[in-house]
Amino acid sequence: MLYHPLGKTGINASAVVFGGIINMDESQEQANRFVAQAIDAGVNYFDVAPTYGNAEERLGPALAPYRKDVYLACKTEERSAKGAREKLEASLRKLRTDHFDVYQLHALTTDADLDQAFGPGGAMEVIEKAKAQGIIRNIGFSAHNEDVALRALSMYGFDTVLFPLNWALGINRGWGDRISQEVGKRGIGLLGMKTLVRRMWREGEEHVYPKSWCQPLWGNEALSLAAMKYAVAKGAQTLVPPGNIEHFTFMLDHVDRAFTEPMTDAEWEMLRHEAQEAQNEMIF
Repeated sequence: MLYHPLGKTGINASAVVFGGIINMDESQEQANRFVAQAIDAGVNYFDVAPTYGNAEERLGPALAPYRKDVYLACKTEERSAKGAREKLEASLRKLRTDHFDVYQLHALTTDADLDQAFGPGGAMEVIEKAKAQGIIRNIGFSAHNEDVALRALSMYGFDTVLFPLNWALGINRGWGDRISQEVGKRGIGLLGMKTLVRRMWREGEEHVYPKSWCQPLWGNEALSLAAMKYAVAKGAQTLVPPGNIEHFTFMLDHVDRAFTEPMTDAEWEMLRHEAQEAQNEMIF
Protein backbone atom coordinates (compact mmCIF):
# COMPACT_ATOMS: atom_id res chain seq x y z
CA MET A 1 0.00 0.00 0.00
CA LEU A 2 1.23 3.48 -0.87
CA TYR A 3 0.86 6.32 1.62
CA HIS A 4 0.79 10.07 0.98
CA PRO A 5 0.83 13.13 3.23
CA LEU A 6 -2.71 14.50 3.45
CA GLY A 7 -1.97 18.17 3.04
CA LYS A 8 -0.58 19.65 6.24
CA THR A 9 -2.58 17.45 8.60
CA GLY A 10 0.35 15.26 9.56
CA ILE A 11 -1.67 12.26 8.38
CA ASN A 12 0.16 9.86 6.09
CA ALA A 13 -2.93 8.41 4.46
CA SER A 14 -3.27 5.16 2.59
CA ALA A 15 -3.85 5.66 -1.11
CA VAL A 16 -7.30 4.07 -0.77
CA VAL A 17 -9.94 5.12 1.76
CA PHE A 18 -12.31 2.64 3.36
CA GLY A 19 -15.73 4.22 2.94
CA GLY A 20 -17.88 3.22 5.91
CA ILE A 21 -20.93 2.93 3.69
CA ILE A 22 -19.50 -0.43 2.61
CA ASN A 23 -20.69 -1.74 5.98
CA MET A 24 -24.20 -0.34 5.71
CA ASP A 25 -26.88 -3.02 6.14
CA GLU A 26 -24.28 -5.76 6.52
CA SER A 27 -24.19 -8.11 9.48
CA GLN A 28 -21.67 -7.23 12.18
CA GLU A 29 -19.68 -10.33 11.25
CA GLN A 30 -19.46 -9.24 7.62
CA ALA A 31 -18.55 -5.69 8.61
CA ASN A 32 -15.77 -7.10 10.78
CA ARG A 33 -14.45 -9.09 7.82
CA PHE A 34 -14.52 -6.09 5.49
CA VAL A 35 -12.59 -3.95 7.97
CA ALA A 36 -10.09 -6.74 8.62
CA GLN A 37 -9.56 -7.04 4.85
CA ALA A 38 -8.83 -3.32 4.68
CA ILE A 39 -6.41 -3.47 7.60
CA ASP A 40 -4.61 -6.46 6.10
CA ALA A 41 -4.22 -4.53 2.84
CA GLY A 42 -2.63 -1.60 4.68
CA VAL A 43 -5.58 0.81 4.66
CA ASN A 44 -5.25 3.29 7.52
CA TYR A 45 -7.91 5.92 6.65
CA PHE A 46 -11.59 5.24 7.32
CA ASP A 47 -14.44 7.62 6.50
CA VAL A 48 -18.10 7.47 7.50
CA ALA A 49 -21.14 9.69 8.04
CA PRO A 50 -24.41 9.57 10.01
CA THR A 51 -26.33 9.69 6.73
CA TYR A 52 -25.00 6.27 5.69
CA GLY A 53 -27.78 4.32 7.37
CA ASN A 54 -26.39 2.05 10.09
CA ALA A 55 -22.80 2.26 8.84
CA GLU A 56 -21.56 3.96 12.00
CA GLU A 57 -23.05 1.25 14.20
CA ARG A 58 -21.31 -1.42 12.11
CA LEU A 59 -17.98 0.38 11.70
CA GLY A 60 -17.52 1.20 15.38
CA PRO A 61 -17.22 -2.37 16.69
CA ALA A 62 -15.38 -3.56 13.59
CA LEU A 63 -12.76 -0.83 13.88
CA ALA A 64 -12.37 -0.96 17.68
CA PRO A 65 -9.41 -3.41 17.71
CA TYR A 66 -7.49 -1.18 15.29
CA ARG A 67 -8.61 2.31 16.30
CA LYS A 68 -5.32 3.49 17.78
CA ASP A 69 -3.46 2.56 14.58
CA VAL A 70 -5.74 4.22 12.01
CA TYR A 71 -7.23 7.58 11.10
CA LEU A 72 -10.99 8.01 11.39
CA ALA A 73 -12.93 10.70 9.55
CA CYS A 74 -16.57 11.57 10.07
CA LYS A 75 -19.00 14.18 8.76
CA THR A 76 -22.09 16.19 9.59
CA GLU A 77 -24.80 17.55 7.32
CA GLU A 78 -26.10 19.66 10.19
CA ARG A 79 -25.66 23.41 9.72
CA SER A 80 -26.82 24.57 13.16
CA ALA A 81 -24.74 24.39 16.33
CA LYS A 82 -27.44 22.40 18.12
CA GLY A 83 -27.75 19.83 15.36
CA ALA A 84 -24.00 19.57 14.85
CA ARG A 85 -23.41 19.00 18.58
CA GLU A 86 -25.99 16.23 18.70
CA LYS A 87 -24.62 14.47 15.63
CA LEU A 88 -21.00 14.81 16.77
CA GLU A 89 -21.78 13.28 20.15
CA ALA A 90 -23.82 10.49 18.58
CA SER A 91 -21.08 9.67 16.07
CA LEU A 92 -18.42 9.52 18.77
CA ARG A 93 -20.60 7.13 20.74
CA LYS A 94 -21.51 4.87 17.82
CA LEU A 95 -17.95 4.73 16.54
CA ARG A 96 -16.56 4.00 20.01
CA THR A 97 -13.94 6.71 19.86
CA ASP A 98 -12.97 9.80 21.83
CA HIS A 99 -11.83 11.81 18.82
CA PHE A 100 -11.98 12.17 15.05
CA ASP A 101 -8.82 12.70 13.08
CA VAL A 102 -10.84 14.59 10.46
CA TYR A 103 -14.35 16.02 10.88
CA GLN A 104 -16.10 17.47 7.86
CA LEU A 105 -19.00 19.68 6.95
CA HIS A 106 -20.78 17.22 4.69
CA ALA A 107 -22.24 17.92 1.25
CA LEU A 108 -21.88 21.68 1.06
CA THR A 109 -24.14 22.53 -1.85
CA THR A 110 -25.42 26.09 -1.60
CA ASP A 111 -24.29 29.46 -0.33
CA ALA A 112 -27.03 29.13 2.28
CA ASP A 113 -25.26 26.05 3.64
CA LEU A 114 -22.14 28.11 4.23
CA ASP A 115 -23.97 31.14 5.56
CA GLN A 116 -25.77 29.06 8.17
CA ALA A 117 -22.78 26.92 9.14
CA PHE A 118 -20.56 29.97 9.63
CA GLY A 119 -23.23 32.29 11.01
CA PRO A 120 -24.28 32.86 14.63
CA GLY A 121 -25.42 29.58 16.14
CA GLY A 122 -23.90 27.70 13.21
CA ALA A 123 -22.20 24.32 13.08
CA MET A 124 -18.70 25.79 12.92
CA GLU A 125 -19.07 27.06 16.48
CA VAL A 126 -19.34 23.47 17.71
CA ILE A 127 -16.67 22.13 15.34
CA GLU A 128 -14.09 24.76 16.28
CA LYS A 129 -14.77 24.27 19.99
CA ALA A 130 -14.37 20.51 19.60
CA LYS A 131 -11.06 21.05 17.84
CA ALA A 132 -9.84 23.26 20.69
CA GLN A 133 -10.77 20.44 23.07
CA GLY A 134 -8.91 17.83 21.03
CA ILE A 135 -12.09 15.97 20.07
CA ILE A 136 -11.45 16.94 16.45
CA ARG A 137 -7.91 17.00 15.10
CA ASN A 138 -8.53 18.43 11.61
CA ILE A 139 -11.48 20.20 9.99
CA GLY A 140 -12.54 19.58 6.41
CA PHE A 141 -15.55 19.59 4.14
CA SER A 142 -17.10 17.66 1.28
CA ALA A 143 -18.89 19.37 -1.58
CA HIS A 144 -20.47 18.68 -4.95
CA ASN A 145 -20.55 22.33 -6.03
CA GLU A 146 -17.24 23.85 -7.12
CA ASP A 147 -18.28 27.48 -6.60
CA VAL A 148 -19.44 26.72 -3.06
CA ALA A 149 -16.26 24.74 -2.38
CA LEU A 150 -14.08 27.66 -3.47
CA ARG A 151 -16.10 30.06 -1.34
CA ALA A 152 -15.69 27.74 1.63
CA LEU A 153 -11.92 27.85 1.19
CA SER A 154 -12.06 31.64 1.21
CA MET A 155 -13.93 31.63 4.53
CA TYR A 156 -11.83 29.27 6.62
CA GLY A 157 -8.47 27.52 6.74
CA PHE A 158 -9.76 24.01 6.13
CA ASP A 159 -7.36 21.10 6.46
CA THR A 160 -8.97 18.75 3.94
CA VAL A 161 -11.34 18.80 0.98
CA LEU A 162 -13.32 15.76 -0.18
CA PHE A 163 -14.37 16.51 -3.75
CA PRO A 164 -15.51 14.70 -6.92
CA LEU A 165 -12.55 14.28 -9.27
CA ASN A 166 -14.50 12.59 -12.02
CA TRP A 167 -13.03 12.03 -15.46
CA ALA A 168 -16.28 12.58 -17.41
CA LEU A 169 -17.18 15.82 -15.63
CA GLY A 170 -13.61 17.06 -15.85
CA ILE A 171 -13.16 16.37 -19.54
CA ASN A 172 -16.62 17.58 -20.58
CA ARG A 173 -16.92 20.64 -18.32
CA GLY A 174 -13.57 21.33 -16.69
CA TRP A 175 -15.17 20.26 -13.40
CA GLY A 176 -12.70 20.05 -10.54
CA ASP A 177 -9.90 22.01 -12.22
CA ARG A 178 -10.34 25.14 -10.11
CA ILE A 179 -10.62 23.35 -6.79
CA SER A 180 -7.61 21.17 -7.63
CA GLN A 181 -5.53 24.23 -8.37
CA GLU A 182 -6.67 26.07 -5.25
CA VAL A 183 -6.04 23.26 -2.79
CA GLY A 184 -2.69 22.66 -4.44
CA LYS A 185 -1.66 26.27 -3.89
CA ARG A 186 -2.79 26.14 -0.26
CA GLY A 187 -1.32 22.75 0.55
CA ILE A 188 -4.68 21.34 1.61
CA GLY A 189 -5.36 17.61 1.75
CA LEU A 190 -7.37 16.51 -1.28
CA LEU A 191 -9.42 13.30 -1.23
CA GLY A 192 -10.84 12.30 -4.60
CA MET A 193 -14.33 10.80 -4.76
CA LYS A 194 -16.65 9.84 -7.66
CA THR A 195 -13.55 8.58 -9.47
CA LEU A 196 -15.06 5.26 -10.59
CA VAL A 197 -18.42 6.72 -11.61
CA ARG A 198 -19.93 6.94 -15.09
CA ARG A 199 -23.30 8.63 -14.55
CA MET A 200 -26.40 8.80 -12.37
CA TRP A 201 -28.71 5.83 -12.25
CA ARG A 202 -31.42 6.24 -14.85
CA GLU A 203 -35.06 6.17 -13.84
CA GLY A 204 -36.25 2.60 -13.56
CA GLU A 205 -32.75 1.18 -13.92
CA GLU A 206 -31.74 -1.67 -11.65
CA HIS A 207 -29.26 -0.46 -9.05
CA VAL A 208 -26.73 -3.26 -9.36
CA TYR A 209 -24.67 -1.55 -6.66
CA PRO A 210 -27.40 -0.02 -4.46
CA LYS A 211 -24.96 1.58 -2.00
CA SER A 212 -23.52 3.72 -4.80
CA TRP A 213 -25.43 6.94 -5.43
CA CYS A 214 -24.29 6.83 -9.07
CA GLN A 215 -23.65 4.04 -11.56
CA PRO A 216 -20.04 2.92 -11.07
CA LEU A 217 -17.69 1.75 -13.76
CA TRP A 218 -17.44 -2.02 -13.86
CA GLY A 219 -16.18 -4.71 -16.20
CA ASN A 220 -13.61 -2.53 -17.95
CA GLU A 221 -10.33 -2.68 -16.07
CA ALA A 222 -8.48 -0.37 -18.45
CA LEU A 223 -11.12 2.37 -18.25
CA SER A 224 -11.38 2.09 -14.47
CA LEU A 225 -7.62 2.34 -14.04
CA ALA A 226 -7.50 5.36 -16.35
CA ALA A 227 -10.28 6.98 -14.29
CA MET A 228 -8.20 6.51 -11.15
CA LYS A 229 -5.14 7.94 -12.88
CA TYR A 230 -7.22 10.98 -13.87
CA ALA A 231 -7.98 11.78 -10.21
CA VAL A 232 -4.31 11.32 -9.29
CA ALA A 233 -3.31 13.70 -12.10
CA LYS A 234 -5.69 16.27 -10.59
CA GLY A 235 -3.84 16.11 -7.28
CA ALA A 236 -5.77 13.56 -5.22
CA GLN A 237 -3.63 12.26 -2.39
CA THR A 238 -6.01 9.38 -1.72
CA LEU A 239 -9.02 7.90 -3.50
CA VAL A 240 -12.49 7.08 -2.18
CA PRO A 241 -14.20 4.16 -3.97
CA PRO A 242 -17.93 3.76 -4.56
CA GLY A 243 -19.73 2.29 -1.57
CA ASN A 244 -19.41 -1.41 -2.24
CA ILE A 245 -16.78 -4.02 -1.47
CA GLU A 246 -16.18 -4.89 -5.14
CA HIS A 247 -14.97 -1.41 -6.08
CA PHE A 248 -13.01 -1.08 -2.86
CA THR A 249 -11.21 -4.32 -3.70
CA PHE A 250 -10.61 -3.14 -7.27
CA MET A 251 -8.99 0.02 -5.99
CA LEU A 252 -6.81 -1.95 -3.59
CA ASP A 253 -5.62 -4.12 -6.47
CA HIS A 254 -4.89 -1.23 -8.85
CA VAL A 255 -4.00 1.80 -6.75
CA ASP A 256 -0.24 1.28 -6.97
CA ARG A 257 -0.41 1.52 -10.75
CA ALA A 258 -2.72 4.55 -10.57
CA PHE A 259 -0.21 6.49 -8.51
CA THR A 260 3.02 5.30 -10.09
CA GLU A 261 2.26 4.89 -13.81
CA PRO A 262 1.72 8.10 -15.81
CA MET A 263 -1.40 8.41 -17.91
CA THR A 264 -0.69 7.25 -21.46
CA ASP A 265 -1.93 8.91 -24.64
CA ALA A 266 -4.08 5.85 -25.28
CA GLU A 267 -5.68 6.18 -21.83
CA TRP A 268 -6.41 9.87 -22.38
CA GLU A 269 -8.01 9.07 -25.71
CA MET A 270 -10.11 6.32 -24.11
CA LEU A 271 -11.32 8.71 -21.39
CA ARG A 272 -12.13 11.41 -23.94
CA HIS A 273 -14.13 8.93 -26.03
CA GLU A 274 -16.06 7.63 -23.02
CA ALA A 275 -16.64 11.17 -21.75
CA GLN A 276 -18.16 12.14 -25.08
CA GLU A 277 -20.55 9.21 -24.77
CA ALA A 278 -21.56 10.46 -21.31
CA GLN A 279 -21.65 14.19 -22.02
CA ASN A 280 -25.44 14.46 -21.75
CA GLU A 281 -25.64 12.34 -18.60
CA MET A 282 -25.85 13.83 -15.12
CA ILE A 283 -23.62 12.48 -12.37
CA PHE A 284 -25.12 14.27 -9.37
